[in-house]
Amino acid sequence: MAHIIVFGNEKGGSGKSTTCMHTATALVRSGARVGALDLDLRQRTFSRYMENRQDYATRQGVTLPTPAMTQLPKVDRTELAENENPFDKSLSLAVATLEESCDFIVIDCPGSHTRLSQVAHSLADTLVTPLNDSFVDFDLLAKVEPETGKILGPSVYSEMVWHARQLRAKAGLKPIDWIVLRNRLGAQEMHNKRKMGQALEDLSKRIGFRVAPGFTERVIFRELFPRGMTLLDLKDVGVANLNMSNIAARQEVRELIASLKLPSVEMAV
Repeated sequence: MAHIIVFGNEKGGSGKSTTCMHTATALVRSGARVGALDLDLRQRTFSRYMENRQDYATRQGVTLPTPAMTQLPKVDRTELAENENPFDKSLSLAVATLEESCDFIVIDCPGSHTRLSQVAHSLADTLVTPLNDSFVDFDLLAKVEPETGKILGPSVYSEMVWHARQLRAKAGLKPIDWIVLRNRLGAQEMHNKRKMGQALEDLSKRIGFRVAPGFTERVIFRELFPRGMTLLDLKDVGVANLNMSNIAARQEVRELIASLKLPSVEMAV
């Protein structure tokens, strides 16, 4: 069966789709067969990223390693079993189709709580939650006592992940490997970084996730989107002389893939 990687966070602006795109592309470059699903039916950022990639490759006459993006199939409601949810059925059909030919299935969830997102989390072998280095984002994971910083308990998103874990346990599936990425890190505010780092480490022990470094806040990530490019593609389109910032960003991608500890993945980028 394909290994399913879900990128989830109920708050937008965390760099989720960018992280998802770089991960999917890196896996294709490693030689893996990768399928992709975008469950954000409104904004479709991951889908548009992929469309931009295909358009750019066609215009430039180049071949870029690209995941196989699949759309959710339409479901005939008259054929549903009693009490069967059409979103559940559509996602199940899409995953079953991709599993026939893929080693990995990468799923990008919307930045909000939806039925599709909830079901996708229960399918995840690996769950990646990019998180801005801010206590505004941290509030999705845990409730904090404002005066002391003491963690009072899990918040809405953590509770949803807990529910997904319970569903997997009942189905006899292996536990979710949950990774929280400290994404869009800034170069300053060292005091806040230390406080966030300590809070995440404390919470990880309580609710069971791993903490990993994500991507530093860099202009290059925003510039790549209109062309559908990733940092791993620059040499393919003739950009051989990278500046120090771009080299450092590409190394962050390598470190991200290594931190996911995915089965049978050897980076060759």
